[in-house]
Amino acid sequence: MARQAQRCPYAIDPFGRDIHAEAARLRTEGPVGRVTLPGGVEAWFVSGHEEVRRLLTDERVSKDAYRHWPQWISGEVDESWPLSMWVSVRNMITSYGEDHRRLRRLVTKAFTARRIAQLRPRIEEITAGLLDGLEAEARRAGGAVEFRTAFAQRLPTAVLAELFGVPREFHARLQKIITLFFDTTATAEVAHANQIDVYTTIAELVALKRDSGGDDLTCALIAVRDEGDGSRLTERELIDSLILMYTAAFETTVNLLDNAVSLLLTHPDQLELIRGGKAQWADAVEETLRVEAPGANGIFRYAVEDIPIGGTVIGKGDPMVISFVSAGRDPQTHGADADRFDVLRPTRRDHLSFGHGPHYCLGAPLARMEAEIALEGLFARFPDLSLAVPAGLLRPLESFISNGHRELPLHLGGQPLPTTA
Repeated sequence: MARQAQRCPYAIDPFGRDIHAEAARLRTEGPVGRVTLPGGVEAWFVSGHEEVRRLLTDERVSKDAYRHWPQWISGEVDESWPLSMWVSVRNMITSYGEDHRRLRRLVTKAFTARRIAQLRPRIEEITAGLLDGLEAEARRAGGAVEFRTAFAQRLPTAVLAELFGVPREFHARLQKIITLFFDTTATAEVAHANQIDVYTTIAELVALKRDSGGDDLTCALIAVRDEGDGSRLTERELIDSLILMYTAAFETTVNLLDNAVSLLLTHPDQLELIRGGKAQWADAVEETLRVEAPGANGIFRYAVEDIPIGGTVIGKGDPMVISFVSAGRDPQTHGADADRFDVLRPTRRDHLSFGHGPHYCLGAPLARMEAEIALEGLFARFPDLSLAVPAGLLRPLESFISNGHRELPLHLGGQPLPTTA
């Protein structure tokens, strides 16, 4: 198959000002096209649902830059690139073949269905406490509360503290570095400083947990590292695996809660379907994941060999951006009204927002459970919940990778504001 005629690559907006319009534009030019990322790095942008699904299960696709991205191997792209940490970490999400299977087996043991199910009573307890906090904050402020900060960030922080045994003194530091990690407008200097902060913070946490011990996932991974000869898990893989699990589990859940609440409040007919028993909270979670993928675009995957797809050929060694936000609104899969939020949509569960195939997100059941518990509790406790600003004034995160709002101001009761600007 001949390569697609080359056009000037589309420059991805690092500020993520309208990721859906950007994805729609790229889809009109075909399911696979060329883009330029911040820092001048070119890549293939895969926007079609079926093309994304196929590549996520294709053994000719790698996530290991050290083995399969010539520009990284040669040093043409190095750690001076502002987004370098997305490809430089060494964990299961950036590994390939047997290395990926080895690392995933170690982490899979920690994310068993039984362990996740055992967290439900604690998540319900944490949720109830945070709802109390929202009400108290509204009384103190005499009006609106900022949901993303006061609830959406605090819930996964508390759950991760339970699961990974993260001491309270690390919470603010981790939240700060995770926020910067997803900020795709950061300069190379800011990104590099944050990378140093990431490794310093996680190394301090590992040292503390080595001394104190505990029955949590951090200690379990440390034990795998320390009780063997290093062949099962290197120190670098230990640190980078913890970075992956802390960042992914936090940001995905924050954006899922943020987007679900804003969608339900701007689509009262859909909220009424749930309140009337015609749909479930799980339906709202799945449709939110489809229409507003928490992780908009994934970087990078690499072609191990030439891959014909979408009317073109992704050449050996070429990097790819997988657009989950585009796949979720692909009209070829989800219909002509794919942009519309519909909790009873037949394809609401056919999204790829947690990935697909060997790299499917291990934390997906936990994120779903957190969201369902939180949404049910929030709307039961505050039946008159409404946006505190017109929906058109909600500002997106400054990121083309993380998909959410910078803030989500809410009124816990009273008259709602208009849902359009």
